[in-house]
Amino acid sequence: MSQLGMSGGPEPISAEGLRAVREELARLRADREKVTATLRGVDPVGDRADAADELQRASEVTRLDRRIAELEGRLREAEAAGEPSTRVVGVGSTVTVRFDDGAEETVEISEEAEERDLTLVTFDSPLGKALLGRHPGETVNYDTPAGAASALVLSVGPRG
Repeated sequence: MSQLGMSGGPEPISAEGLRAVREELARLRADREKVTATLRGVDPVGDRADAADELQRASEVTRLDRRIAELEGRLREAEAAGEPSTRVVGVGSTVTVRFDDGAEETVEISEEAEERDLTLVTFDSPLGKALLGRHPGETVNYDTPAGAASALVLSVGPRG
């Protein structure tokens, strides 16, 4: 999940991305707590099904630990990176754009797509790639399934 950005250092994280990471971390820690509560060590008088179930739970704890470590690392990176720029679009930026049809929308540039309040645009999507490094007042061109499109960058704001 680690993102090295255009600066070569850790990328900031959007407000929605930060919220998503924290929510997932809390959920994983709770899941880990439930699974470890059921681990009791291998009982020599238990049957093979008990031992297999025990191994499966231990494997689940390892998987959860790995993902928890990834998310904790991402939070440390985001803290080290600080706030996203308000002058140039990058990962973590909130960007207001006006599309060809006149519709305006505020989007956040994120590492991962999530169903959230704001529209998240991943940094590697056509619009995300077009927006990275741009400034307010610039027009970006990008491809969509329906064909070529463009959008005017109205503003770049801090995370919400």
